[in-house]
Amino acid sequence: MTRARLEAFSDGVIAIIITIMVLELRMPLGNSLAVLRPVAPVFLSYVLSFIFMGIYWSNHHHLFQVVEHVDGRVLWANLHLLFWLSLTPFVTAWMGENHFASLPVALYGVALLFAAIADFILTRALLLIHDADSK
Repeated sequence: MTRARLEAFSDGVIAIIITIMVLELRMPLGNSLAVLRPVAPVFLSYVLSFIFMGIYWSNHHHLFQVVEHVDGRVLWANLHLLFWLSLTPFVTAWMGENHFASLPVALYGVALLFAAIADFILTRALLLIHDADSK
């Protein structure tokens, strides 16, 4: 598999994750600003998660611009990252719907922590298959 194919697959998965998150936003009934107040936590959690997904997408893109080749370890490490990122819509919705209650926020943090660990593992897997003087 080429790095371009892996990057394209990852881009698609991240796009789907963002799409799922935005589909969780429910339209409030009414036409005044007051009807937006109850959905504010859901919207704010979406904004936060959108920013995180954007950061991961951007970092992933920049990382793979310098990758020369991939192997099975890299494929699995990338899937590991995508798994943790794919939990983002669930924890985002749970956190927003429960107005940032402690358990949903903690689980949101755990999902982000494991995504960060998976990103580290992916980077290490890439470093292992490239020369020490490579970009």
